[in-house]
Amino acid sequence: MTEQTAPHTPVSVEQFTDEIKEQLTYTQGVTTDLATDADIYVAASLAVRKHLMDSWMTTQRDMVQGSTKAVGYLSAEFLMGKQLRNALLNLGMLETFDDAVRALGHEPNAVIDAEVEPGLGNGGLGRLAACFIDSLASIGVPAFGYGIQYKYGIFRQEFDEEGRQVERPDYWINNDEPWGHIDYNRSQTVNFGGSVEEVDGKRVWKPDWAVRAVPVDYMVPGYKSGRVNTLRLWTARSFDEFDLAAFNRSDYMGAVVPQVEAENITKILYPEDSTPQGKRLRLEQQYFFVAASIADAIRVFYPGESKPDLTTFPDKICFQLNDTHPVIGIPELMRVLMDEYDYDWDTAWSITTRTFNYTCHTLLPEALEVWSAGLIGDLLPRHMEIIRGINDRFVDELKESGSDDAQIDRMRIVTAGDNPQVRMAYLATVGGSHVNGVAELHSQLLKDMTLRDFSEHYPDKFTNVTNGVTPRRFMRLANPRLSALITEGLGTDRWLSDLELLQGLAPLAQDDEFVRKFAQVKRDNKVAFANFAKEHYGFEVNPDTMFNTMVKRLHEYKRQSLKILAVISRYAAIKNGTVSADDVLPRTIFFGAKAAPGYYMAKLTIQLINNVARVINNDPDVQGKLAVHFPENYNIRLAQHLIPATELDEQISQAGKEASGTGNMKFALNGALTVGTLDGANVEIRERVGAENFFLFGMTVDEVEALYAKGYSPAAYYEADPRLKQAIDMVSNGTFSNGDRNTYAPLVADWLTKDYFMTLADFSTYADIQSEIEDLYQDQMEWNRRAILNVANSGYFSSDRSIEDYLERIWHTGPLA
Repeated sequence: MTEQTAPHTPVSVEQFTDEIKEQLTYTQGVTTDLATDADIYVAASLAVRKHLMDSWMTTQRDMVQGSTKAVGYLSAEFLMGKQLRNALLNLGMLETFDDAVRALGHEPNAVIDAEVEPGLGNGGLGRLAACFIDSLASIGVPAFGYGIQYKYGIFRQEFDEEGRQVERPDYWINNDEPWGHIDYNRSQTVNFGGSVEEVDGKRVWKPDWAVRAVPVDYMVPGYKSGRVNTLRLWTARSFDEFDLAAFNRSDYMGAVVPQVEAENITKILYPEDSTPQGKRLRLEQQYFFVAASIADAIRVFYPGESKPDLTTFPDKICFQLNDTHPVIGIPELMRVLMDEYDYDWDTAWSITTRTFNYTCHTLLPEALEVWSAGLIGDLLPRHMEIIRGINDRFVDELKESGSDDAQIDRMRIVTAGDNPQVRMAYLATVGGSHVNGVAELHSQLLKDMTLRDFSEHYPDKFTNVTNGVTPRRFMRLANPRLSALITEGLGTDRWLSDLELLQGLAPLAQDDEFVRKFAQVKRDNKVAFANFAKEHYGFEVNPDTMFNTMVKRLHEYKRQSLKILAVISRYAAIKNGTVSADDVLPRTIFFGAKAAPGYYMAKLTIQLINNVARVINNDPDVQGKLAVHFPENYNIRLAQHLIPATELDEQISQAGKEASGTGNMKFALNGALTVGTLDGANVEIRERVGAENFFLFGMTVDEVEALYAKGYSPAAYYEADPRLKQAIDMVSNGTFSNGDRNTYAPLVADWLTKDYFMTLADFSTYADIQSEIEDLYQDQMEWNRRAILNVANSGYFSSDRSIEDYLERIWHTGPLA
């Protein structure tokens, strides 16, 4: 490394203590004696930001002046988690912070807990984006994360007295937020509506209204790299924030209408879109952040140039489209190039297609975003013209290649007919250089099924980059006990930046002393989580039970229903004596999930899980044998406590439906064994950790497709397995709804007549494998040997490796010198 990019210079405890005091005095106006934990948190965070500032400015300078192409990661979500401890780790200041805070009379954990988790994401998509920008900085690749600063997140989840999900605003930004730097001087104008006219032979967009996109910058420090990248999130402001004339007419609400309408764009992540107004707001949101980001990138890389040579733009930055949410950026860049910089279509198209790449995160056709051409035309009329131009040229290309009418209709970006639709995944595939899936199986199915026509037409565009997770947050910060043991076992902590070094643990799985140390770490993590759950959720958790966890977004294909039906079956078996008390393996089941506000079946499943938990946890017949807990508002903080304590992880989606998953990687790296199907990254995890160290059940993708083709009758599986029948009957007869048979009637009807994701078909093999799981768990030495092998063989699933694959296969760039 050069001197400019060297890791942070060590800071003494005394110096850092003085820096915190300085921030308390001169920034917050609080004396040390009166400072609360929250005051210390803000002061420490501001002090840490000062230590990052020089590296941040140097990284920006080197990015613009150097020859290394930058990465612009466009994502609707960045599920960052708390920032302070992560920044301290990457600076090498964890112990310094702890000692300084104690010197000021505060407990480090209390100060860390004062930080409010940013409400910038929902699930795996956003957490992947956060892992990736962490790895980009740690490897030293110049990058911007571009997204939205949501005022209220997606929502804060609560449960009412009936166990139903209730959505509350997430007021995360209402507290002191020392990490985001608002820069009004670098705001952008984003236009909407209006019409397109022909002026002097040129198409001219005349918008009806505009909003101001104000950047809020978050530093993204790399781990011991000396580099600090930028997460630039946009917040919407009105150009006419206050109508004084309306106010003077006593129309006080009307006076702030422009402000409210503008700020609505960045209030909520994924506004509910079952109404036309909701759909419009979602599209406004998507265009808002990509338009601001593209304009910003041009400003950054061509400073002070009124008419830069944008044919070099793809050499300055490449944009990665994280799913379809930012795909409107393709026609936006075309518009900017043609309308603002006077490039002809072919030149603009060449620049655009070399700038964008697309990551597809789904195999579900219904999850591939589609917009009404009418809505796009009304909100973004010039863009709809450009999209039609792209579609027409693509159709001509297909005709020239010999495609028949049926294939052309299947591949149109803009569908034919009276109500044309714009298929955003198709636009991304045609308008970018590469398309990647996020696990080997997913990428293959993407080529063979979801985007088959396109993979045949553009075979060189398609590739795979298996997802990964950052070991800094999800091992070193989340699991310090295991991290210390790994460092002891390997004799180095270099594994945090080279996770494949974990392979050195494999021989230690045969070392009884190391296995016992590993078992003690897991036990200590379980006790710690039991204390955390008691303090924050009021749960009484028994650490002498197996900790069995299923945490992920609530969706029918992820099959939380399969897990809860198996729990009900287990409960029934204990109650009716099918399983003797002596044979019962004590187990505590943890669920964590949010359901989209408009997703009725998912929300009903949450209600069922909560009420199964209520019944089981209050039944003395199963005390000490079975417990179910569903902590509300699952987030990064909860994950960092629960994942290290988990012994059995559930990855039970229907084969062929999960793109990858990253939760499965986090659990394996933290020493949990997995029960799962051959779906998503489960396939690669099982290959690497060993089939004998993974509990496999369920149909394969081919078997699922064959059953669909044959005709699936879920009721036949209900009748064939008494365990399943009893579980569903208990849901139906009101056991978990205070005797009300109607509460879960829609769920029961769906299971027995539709069950599209074949929960019932896989139930028997899932229930059967529990015996194998419990037999192994009885032998704690062998269980922990296998858990160690999961850790040792999961180094491939680092987000650092994922980024290296992107650099080689898609972005064709590298670290700054």
